[in-house]
Amino acid sequence: MCTPCCVSQLACCCGSAGCALCCGCCPKIKQSTSTRFMYALFFMLVTVTCVIMMSPTVEKEIRDNIPFYSEMCHRLNAGENCSNLVGYSAVYKVCFGMACFFFVFAVLTIRVQTSTGCRAAVHNGFWCFKFVALLACCAGGFFLPNEERFLEVWRYVGAAGGFLFILIQLMLLVQFAHRWNQNWSSGAKYNKIWYAALVLVTLVMFSVAVGAMVFMIRFYTHPEACFLNKLFLGVNGGLCFIVSLLAISPYIQTFQPTSGLLQPAVITVYVMYLTFSALASKPIETIEKDNGKNYTVCVFPFNSGLQSDTSIVTGVGTVILFGCILYSCLISTTKRSSAALRVYRNDMPENERARCCFCCNDDTEDYDDEKTAGGQNVMYDEKEGTIYSYCYFHFVFFLGSLYVMMTVTNWFHYDNAKIERLLEGSWSVFWIKMASCWVCLFLYMWTLVAPMLCPKRFEA
Repeated sequence: MCTPCCVSQLACCCGSAGCALCCGCCPKIKQSTSTRFMYALFFMLVTVTCVIMMSPTVEKEIRDNIPFYSEMCHRLNAGENCSNLVGYSAVYKVCFGMACFFFVFAVLTIRVQTSTGCRAAVHNGFWCFKFVALLACCAGGFFLPNEERFLEVWRYVGAAGGFLFILIQLMLLVQFAHRWNQNWSSGAKYNKIWYAALVLVTLVMFSVAVGAMVFMIRFYTHPEACFLNKLFLGVNGGLCFIVSLLAISPYIQTFQPTSGLLQPAVITVYVMYLTFSALASKPIETIEKDNGKNYTVCVFPFNSGLQSDTSIVTGVGTVILFGCILYSCLISTTKRSSAALRVYRNDMPENERARCCFCCNDDTEDYDDEKTAGGQNVMYDEKEGTIYSYCYFHFVFFLGSLYVMMTVTNWFHYDNAKIERLLEGSWSVFWIKMASCWVCLFLYMWTLVAPMLCPKRFEA
């Protein structure tokens, strides 16, 4: 069993065969899925490397536990204690290499329609060579001339790409809310259990949103300070209330019969999360008491200031960052999700089947099943046509590389950025997250009113 499995893995790494696990007990996997997960693995490896580069704690552990560390840094010409391989400039260079890697593949796969051509074979296979190419791209960033000018220009390129990636995330969220409501509404026609599930989930989400609002009013406002907190809590809460009323208005439901309260519930919870994240990212405010001492106000109430607490919060924030990036990169490239802003009057398929994991629906139904000797079976599902746009897939990962670069280096506060201070306050992060709230609400509102304003354009 070992020899056939090694042969199949060799064909995956050095040829165009689909990648699969060696365990034959694993469920079947589609080639399109395995390909996307391999690229996601590449992406995660580089992202973890960037996180390590921005962590003085990890750097100290490596320096203290790796023998001959100083000698190795000297031979690599990486500066004293490998100072050239850490910090925001090193992250910029590594992410530049990763971005170039995905951008080249985005150009290479333009207008690829099937998996039978040579360009599709390069996209779906030859993983060993592509991994070496990715390493070469990331290492090449350290040999760029005129470093200061490069960092200055690349910073603004990264900001533009990061903003565009955030927009894709928000578009995906709006599409996710509409898709969820459509799928479960289709099941409610035949089974009232789905209707009960719709009502229950909607009530739970609105309860969470109201609880989050009360929590932020309680701990992130103060009678003598935090004016911006009060203002934006009122604005965001009011906008969420408006879009909820808009979603169930008779005018909207005339053009979108499936419009209900589940979609605004999802949007409201996400907006409350972004609002909380923005308020938590805002620089701290202090007020002077009668005794002349300054007291910090409007901060997270359960932060004891201990190093363990900071590590836990930072770790959770980093995991959430990874999850959001991977979800956006993988899900937003499907054919259904790439048209996130298209809302039709009758866009629900007649054979729509309600299911809990509705976002995992297959884009195709019949596949050619091909056995992998001694390992997981691979279904080659793209012989007649691609399941997703290869070019768009790589372009999203290109934007994701820029988003990682800007997020890990704390956007425009890069000079003293550390991964341990990922969740500490900065005005740039505050305004980016607050603006994301408004863009998300605008996108959802547009999907509601667009069919009413332009009925011919959105007819089925």
